[in-house]
Amino acid sequence: MTARKVIIDCDPGLDDALALVLAFGDPELEVVGITTVAGNAALERTTANALRLRAFLGTGEVPVVPGSSHALTGNRLAREGGPHGVSGLGAVTLPEPSPPPADGHAAGFITEAVRAHPGEVTLVALGPLTNVALAVRAAPDLVDQVRDLVVLGGSYTRPAPAPDFNLAADPEAAALVFGAGRAVTALGVDVAGRARAGRAVVAEMRAMGRLGRELLAPCAEFPGRAGGDEGPAVYDACAIACVINPEVAAFAPAAVTVETSGSSGGSGSAEGTHVTGAGAAAGRPLPGTTVTVLRPAGPANALVATALDVERFWELTLNAYRRLALRLG
Repeated sequence: MTARKVIIDCDPGLDDALALVLAFGDPELEVVGITTVAGNAALERTTANALRLRAFLGTGEVPVVPGSSHALTGNRLAREGGPHGVSGLGAVTLPEPSPPPADGHAAGFITEAVRAHPGEVTLVALGPLTNVALAVRAAPDLVDQVRDLVVLGGSYTRPAPAPDFNLAADPEAAALVFGAGRAVTALGVDVAGRARAGRAVVAEMRAMGRLGRELLAPCAEFPGRAGGDEGPAVYDACAIACVINPEVAAFAPAAVTVETSGSSGGSGSAEGTHVTGAGAAAGRPLPGTTVTVLRPAGPANALVATALDVERFWELTLNAYRRLALRLG
């Protein structure tokens, strides 16, 4: 079978790194480009991290195209020094990037690549949705030409204590993407968070030669992402796994809106409705909050993950890691 073409829009990021290794290690995917956005670190760092990962993984032919450094409204700040460390890659040390990033802007690259292969490219967004929103705003027909639009972010099956970072970092972009007229395949942190890199998984990673010792295990063990015996969640890798094999997760149609002003109501009292973000109990969801009606009677604008087969996820992921580790030596 022909490998599925994917563009990965990301903000590397420790779990972004684990997702990229999965994408390059599985023969089901052909990565035609990596686009970067500010998020887990400033744009300069997320782009440098993508370049370093590309060099380390021996995939220098794949273009890396930088995108947006700020939200659509211009006021987003990257979460410097957060759970991914100041560099965005924790304590991971990778070679200096070479060659440099491609010219142009991520939104333009996305548009051109999708139009060059209509109906063939799956766009996977692992960070804030600014680049995707800019592409859709400039070329509304883009949503009809992608094979699928996969978004990692939000929470759709249960209330969350705060809006997910990816959507809260640029709520206007998220609202634009969910309202673009194409059903979004959305994997929320409520479901993706069930895949955790526990001690046994990290031990398997560490046994995978240079790839495991220098990249996989350090990504999973960085102190900022400590998760006790269960280990940290590997959110972004879940989104890639679902592209490779949709049976990794169960999905249901949903009507999803993304709060942008923080002032609208939404008590979640209607059957099947979930207001999943801080302030929901008071009827004042914060920007980035997702308001979800699962299996709506009317139109659905999303297909949201409701369950995750964790065993199948790790089987798929670790096999891909082993495959790439053998290539790298």
